[in-house]
Amino acid sequence: MPRPFHLAFPVHDLAAARAFYGELLGCPEGRSSDHWIDFDLFGHQIVAHLDPAAKPVATTNPVDSHDVPVPHFGVVLAMDDWHALAARLEATGVAFGIAPHIRFQGQVGEQATMFFRDPSGNALEFKAFADDAMVFAK
Repeated sequence: MPRPFHLAFPVHDLAAARAFYGELLGCPEGRSSDHWIDFDLFGHQIVAHLDPAAKPVATTNPVDSHDVPVPHFGVVLAMDDWHALAARLEATGVAFGIAPHIRFQGQVGEQATMFFRDPSGNALEFKAFADDAMVFAK
């Protein structure tokens, strides 16, 4: 089993980050201070660090007819978990940058994917593969 990754990223408002990651995405909260919050993102440690001047990056790269935001982060979920998360986000009215869909249909690496931003503008991608052997397939 892979070890959890760790990612620290800037947010302009810790209360908004707590509501987004903790309540909307359902990430359990770990340690915190007045300047940062640890979250358990599907078994991985992410840390929202307060930077009141944080601004989103507006770079994109074309991928399968979509403008994918760079940088972005997220998790490769099991397909059932991906569908459940997509449905929950759609029900709450999340504004998707790239709506839930299947990318690379019929090709190596076919995957379900969706992109959206947190309240500080950080881009997130959640994806799933019907066959996890395709995660790194060429």
